[in-house]
Amino acid sequence: MPDTTNFARQQLAPKDFQRLSNFIHGEYGIKLPEAKKIMLESRLGKRLRTLQIDSFHEYVDYVLSQEGKEYELIHMIDLVTTNKTDFFREPVHFDYLIRQVLPGFLTEPRGNNINIWSAGCSTGEEPYTLAMVLSEYAARSPGFNFSITATDISQRVLENAKQAIYDEEKVAPVSQSLKKKYILRSKNNESRQIRIKPALRQKITFYRLNLMDSQYPQLNRMDIVFCRNVIIYFDRPTQEQLINRMCRYLRPGGFLFMGHSETLFSMNVPLSQVAPTIYQRA
Repeated sequence: MPDTTNFARQQLAPKDFQRLSNFIHGEYGIKLPEAKKIMLESRLGKRLRTLQIDSFHEYVDYVLSQEGKEYELIHMIDLVTTNKTDFFREPVHFDYLIRQVLPGFLTEPRGNNINIWSAGCSTGEEPYTLAMVLSEYAARSPGFNFSITATDISQRVLENAKQAIYDEEKVAPVSQSLKKKYILRSKNNESRQIRIKPALRQKITFYRLNLMDSQYPQLNRMDIVFCRNVIIYFDRPTQEQLINRMCRYLRPGGFLFMGHSETLFSMNVPLSQVAPTIYQRA
């Protein structure tokens, strides 16, 4: 009869799952329902092997300890968070930005210097898409300038974003003309990788930021915020709290772009909807 002792020991017990779930929700706002337990077991199993920890119970004790919070928490959050993004994802947003938002800004006294925040930027596809679109706009608008601040809670994906190296198929949504201007192909034809050109990378500053923090000292006053497909991982009260906190960094008249499956309906926030999933601060 097979020995199931080790197998049983590698299960995330309901009490330990609840401890971890409650902690993650309290610190990071991310909700982990019971249906996520198997996913959590699979992802955190890698850390148990790396740290040579025998059980999930021991791991949870460690990650919630003072030492664990200092050394392990960042690795745990990297594994818990979902990082799905693409170049030119939800392209209607970029079209609205160019056709409606930026021309309006240019009529204002400070409209030639735009600050944009990509919140939950993951591996960087969104901020690099913004940089391409805005660089094209700048080429047609003398004096126009912009800066992009991109943040995420995961240090791992931020390091990938800073490297700006992607598999070639990832840039399939990028037009050929933009590829020629802003993308370098690997000299090794077998690697089939590309890299964003340095001039575009220099337009973006990456920071690690927890949206649940009470303040965001890395940020200046923003004209535009892209926070797309991020708040879906939070419960409704936390979503409203986060949107209001973001609005403290969004100047009056500035715009917030949300994901296609997200809504601010019935929330008490200082925003009015100007297009589907696009809002303007009062």
